[in-house]
Amino acid sequence: MSLRFYQVAVDARDPAALARFWAEALGYRVLLENEEEVVIGVDETAYPGLVFVPVPEAKSGKNRLHLDLAPDDQDAEVARLLDLGATVVDVGQSADVPWQVLADPEGNEFCVLSPKSSLTDSWTASAGYVTPPRVT
Repeated sequence: MSLRFYQVAVDARDPAALARFWAEALGYRVLLENEEEVVIGVDETAYPGLVFVPVPEAKSGKNRLHLDLAPDDQDAEVARLLDLGATVVDVGQSADVPWQVLADPEGNEFCVLSPKSSLTDSWTASAGYVTPPRVT
């Protein structure tokens, strides 16, 4: 196959500021910054990355696509993300879900999942998720 997942594009009113939020949140670096885009990633060879592109309008409505983040310590990561400028949001999730829904400084929703060690087959099965096979 000659196709690879390269990056996720994010519309932003302030691409540089939003890119810096996500770089700090994910431990990424700013790899490219100009008037047309700001690209962040682990490094120039690791995929996928995130690219932030300028748009004149503010976000409206719920995301059709969002990131799920898997922490070692959910409470600590949520607190850190809130300190970086994220906010807690309600997208209609019930109170007993094992993830927390946050939004970045421009209102893009994302989820902070249960700690990786507690993402069990029974939880993923009960939530309707299928664990993909490991590729070796």
